Amino acid sequence: NMFSKINTILDTIDAYVWGIPLIVLILSVGLFLTIRLKGVQFTNLGRAFKYIFKDETDGKHGEVSSFAALCTALSATIGTGNIVGVATAIVSGGPGALFWMWLAALVGTATKYAECLLAVKFRQVDEDGHVVGGPFNYIEHGMGPKWKWLAKIFAFFGIGVGLLGIGTFTQVNSIASAVKNFFDPDMAHTVSLFGGNYSWATVIAGLFLTVCVGLVVLGGIQRIAKVSEVIVPFMAVLYAVIIIIANITAVPAALASIVKSAFTGSALAGGAVGSMFVAMQKGVARGIFSNESGLGSAPIAAAAARTKEPVRQGLVSMTGTFIDTIVICTMTGLSIVIAGSWLNPELEGVAITMDAFQKGLPFPSFVATFSLMLCLVFFAFTTILGWNYYGERCVEYLFNRNKGVVMGYRILYILAVFIGPYMTVKAVWNIADIFNALMAFPNLIALLALNGVIVKETRDFHAKHNGSY
Repeated sequence: NMFSKINTILDTIDAYVWGIPLIVLILSVGLFLTIRLKGVQFTNLGRAFKYIFKDETDGKHGEVSSFAALCTALSATIGTGNIVGVATAIVSGGPGALFWMWLAALVGTATKYAECLLAVKFRQVDEDGHVVGGPFNYIEHGMGPKWKWLAKIFAFFGIGVGLLGIGTFTQVNSIASAVKNFFDPDMAHTVSLFGGNYSWATVIAGLFLTVCVGLVVLGGIQRIAKVSEVIVPFMAVLYAVIIIIANITAVPAALASIVKSAFTGSALAGGAVGSMFVAMQKGVARGIFSNESGLGSAPIAAAAARTKEPVRQGLVSMTGTFIDTIVICTMTGLSIVIAGSWLNPELEGVAITMDAFQKGLPFPSFVATFSLMLCLVFFAFTTILGWNYYGERCVEYLFNRNKGVVMGYRILYILAVFIGPYMTVKAVWNIADIFNALMAFPNLIALLALNGVIVKETRDFHAKHNGSY
């Protein structure tokens, strides 16, 4: 039928854009920046964490605190990728996918530092204190006006990712299925809609979510930042603590099997070299999808921070990659590997993580299911908000802050949330993946072109604070 044809086409495009070229590009930009910046993500990690909680006293421009900017970025970053994406990666690539995810994160942290530094350096602040900044700004003002076409391409794909990709469908889908799996696993109460049968749980969850998103989105960045500052730290800590406490004794063995499987691949995938490559590809792709290093999304949030120091915000923002991948994704991955849920061929997506939680948590299974549902709902809800903000800034850049267009975008966004639960999963992930990759290219080109600026800013900052942290 037509749908399977469309899926096949999408599969092909997806495999192509997320193929070796992009993965090599993202990793090599990360490696290049790591070397140019002398391992800033390792030498300055402590300092970066210190800055998170110490707001800059004389940061004049900007709309939110450094911490709020980080939370807004994290709210967009910590999403279903951390729960569902990790599961998919382990199923197709074996536990070794996690190892490659870590590797992508380690070099990606330098990329995140660089892009957020540039975002603050080249942001535009209006008379009324309204900030627009991100890759489109540093492409146009950093690389020069003749590159404006590249900036516009970035903004266009940014809008696409927000509306059709990470921002809406993938998140809403995960929320709806988690709610359904908890309240109506056997599809006992269904209703016919859009030519399909859906559980009432799905329909009600979808409507409720649409209303909540509408209320926050229409409030702008301050409201998004406020919601994020409360929910993000709470949900991240809770998620990590629950899993580790439950499985502490099994962790060393699980880590060993992750590292071993990174180089041998999983038995399911066939020959060793081939399956090692699958582990690598899935791990890196899902890792990037999850921590968004190099995609150019976080810099849009970083630009709104009240700070005068691009380097400082770069440091604060780079902790996002660490928190997202090294902490949250690892938690999910460990619980799945420890429980062995990835080996069950009947499970897919969120069901894998659900199974791991039920086996791994020392509670009755409905409590485990409920707690995972709650995490998912919060993770996904905040991502919907964060990406709305990103998409909106891209719209403002493309259409010179035309208020009507921005309003139109918000309405489309809320509509996308509304129809999200009824979209088929496979096609949706594919579209999200494709747009995601296409956003990364202009941004990575800019990071390479402006690497001199990044190094100079970093050097000046260190000279000014002459090594005294």
